[in-house]
Amino acid sequence: MKKFFIIALLFFACKPKHVNPHVLIQTGFGDIEVELYPKQAPKTVAAFLSYVDSGYYERCNFYRVLSDENQPSNAPKTELIQGGIWKTKKNATLHLKGIENETTQQTGILHTNGTISLARLEPGTATTEFFICIGNQPGLNYGGENIADKQGYAAFGRVVKGMDIVKNIYKQNENNQYFDPPVPIINIVRE
Repeated sequence: MKKFFIIALLFFACKPKHVNPHVLIQTGFGDIEVELYPKQAPKTVAAFLSYVDSGYYERCNFYRVLSDENQPSNAPKTELIQGGIWKTKKNATLHLKGIENETTQQTGILHTNGTISLARLEPGTATTEFFICIGNQPGLNYGGENIADKQGYAAFGRVVKGMDIVKNIYKQNENNQYFDPPVPIINIVRE
């Protein structure tokens, strides 16, 4: 009986906390816990975790917000908060190779409430910048109306704790789609 107890204890002690990797986006408003999906979006998750492990996200920020009120009335609307190192460590992104765009058609990860995705200009140009969806945003998926090339954005995970923090950040002061002031991210770390 004692051997069984020790084996069971070792099994549970060695068992990983989560099946998929989790990261904590640490902010002054609280932590946002995000589950990443490496089986569906392997290139995107690997790149994002390499940036996390390299310390790129230490002392960065959420700097952009899209809401119904700050977009042109004749444009397709979306709601999200965007963050990364663009405003704090822009030069660090210059040497990074763009990540191949893993579309929602390929991954099956749609832009629903709490989805985390990579920001980009052209397909294959995404690096460190990311956004979190507020509500369902089908216009950001493959074939969606929110991007001219219709390739959509590379969704790679979902907020599992702290969506209240995301919504609180979303409500902060903004000027012309940019938080005023930017909302500090203390760091992003593996959980």
